[in-house]
Amino acid sequence: MGRKQVHSVHFYFEKVGLTLKERGKLKCFINSLIAKEKKNLNNLNYIFCNDNALLEINRKYLNHNFYTDVISFDLSSSRKEILADIYISVDRIRENAKSFKITMEEELHRVMLHGLLHLCGYNDKTEVQRQLIRKKEDFYLNLYFARST
Repeated sequence: MGRKQVHSVHFYFEKVGLTLKERGKLKCFINSLIAKEKKNLNNLNYIFCNDNALLEINRKYLNHNFYTDVISFDLSSSRKEILADIYISVDRIRENAKSFKITMEEELHRVMLHGLLHLCGYNDKTEVQRQLIRKKEDFYLNLYFARST
């Protein structure tokens, strides 16, 4: 008998002092977003780290020498599939939440969705692209938090 392949979402925390509430619900929501965007989930890893770890990744793999909140690595061989790692700086999330005067939870979820939307084909290089990805973030954030109440 062959083993059934598990397609799923995983969360990893690299000494960042972060707790992620309602992980099961969040995983289900991420799965539904992927389905709505007409993609198939293979495996998705969210790695929560600090500024220095993400800066090192940014330098090493993208030749960028600046802090960022999220980096998505698409490891799939097909545009229809999600097989990826998403690295998130918890330090940036905390700073951004303070700057934008929103809760850390909201900023964390926005950045998680932003990284996933990149994997679904959305970009943010131009102003038009930034507006579209922001609109998608808002749509999915509202959907997620509406289900929470």
